[in-house]
Amino acid sequence: MENSVKTNGGFLERTFKLKENNTNVKTEILAGITTFMTMAYILVVNPLILSDAGMNWGGVFTATAVSSIIAILIMAFYANYPFALAPGMGLNAFFTYSVVLTMKHSWEFALTAVLIEGIIFVILSLFKVREAIFDAIPMNLKNAVSVGIGLFIAFIGLTSAGIVQQGGAILELGDLGARPALLAIIGIVIMGILLAKKVKGALLIGIIITTIIGIPMGVTKVPNGIFGLPPSLKAVAFKFVGWDEIFTGDMLIVMFTFLFVDIFDTVGTLVGVSSKANMLDKDGKLPRVSRALLADAIGTVAGACLGTSTVTTYVESASGVAEGGRTGLTSFTTACMFALALFFAPIFTIVPGAATAPALILVGLFMMSPIRKINLEDYTEAIPAFLTIIMMPLAYSIAEGIVFGMVSYVILKVLDGKWKDVSIVMYILAGLFILKGIFF
Repeated sequence: MENSVKTNGGFLERTFKLKENNTNVKTEILAGITTFMTMAYILVVNPLILSDAGMNWGGVFTATAVSSIIAILIMAFYANYPFALAPGMGLNAFFTYSVVLTMKHSWEFALTAVLIEGIIFVILSLFKVREAIFDAIPMNLKNAVSVGIGLFIAFIGLTSAGIVQQGGAILELGDLGARPALLAIIGIVIMGILLAKKVKGALLIGIIITTIIGIPMGVTKVPNGIFGLPPSLKAVAFKFVGWDEIFTGDMLIVMFTFLFVDIFDTVGTLVGVSSKANMLDKDGKLPRVSRALLADAIGTVAGACLGTSTVTTYVESASGVAEGGRTGLTSFTTACMFALALFFAPIFTIVPGAATAPALILVGLFMMSPIRKINLEDYTEAIPAFLTIIMMPLAYSIAEGIVFGMVSYVILKVLDGKWKDVSIVMYILAGLFILKGIFF
């Protein structure tokens, strides 16, 4: 038995280089479970959204889990990073409410657009186009992306718990006496105490305790069963339209929108989370970034074939990084949790949003630290950084925050006579963003 443990420890060390990354098996596994717990909602929310487009709920549930597992395993073993992937929020809403319900296309049409986007992504990743985009973002903006994601993820937590809600002029304070909001506040206190006491796995422990407290409060719903076989993919897998619908202007617009949002959501998440984890080198580059980007490209192709919307890197990966996750063992653990969820869905889906919201809010705090590295004295640096930070939560989009930051960076540098500080790639990207704003 002891030899078996040593052998496994040696295998994990060789595969994930744990000592080199100043981590250990226990920390990585806890981090991976924490990441899963904060993003497990996608297993329920994604099928709900895509079922509004007419897709089979059970088939999308299985497609969501399996496509996530495929993409995360590539991230774990090929890129060796603690980032988790799944069908992206926002992208699934665009799929259903814009392409299908507003533009009146079939869900098969939308799924075909996702497949084409994924294939283009694989090509762009192989030719390192997306890596060039990642590297072109100035260091000040990279730090700003981390801070912006912090506000964005905290905002997600506050709204999912009902602490903040739509109302008034734009937003207003929610009903703090409502049980979900009250449970979330209790969760913040519990996790805050655990963090102050430096308890390992504070966020995960806090999620579990908050979920249990939610049972007598009526927020956590106790499942009727525990085990169940995964629903069939037959109703949603490999359902694509013919060539006559592929070569159309609508397909080009839909595909481009998927492509644009996914590129900058993924790049933004990788920039922000890796910046927080101090994974960027002295030049602001992320080693093996092309491998990380290829994971979501292949995940998107696999997801489209299985029957789900675009797969992207999840901002909730920051929760695992906050728990100390630094290698692919964290993401491998998350993939294992998704695999278990296929058969024990009733257990994993009982965790209410009010229990994961406190973790997201506190991760928002953790993501704020790079703000100390931003140059606030040079306004050609400070203003783009500020716009990046503030537009992510206000536009409810990581991609739009990056757009505001990059375009303002180029414009201010040029007008201030510092045009040589701007790379060719930044000029090209800013031009494309402006054209997208005008024509799309």
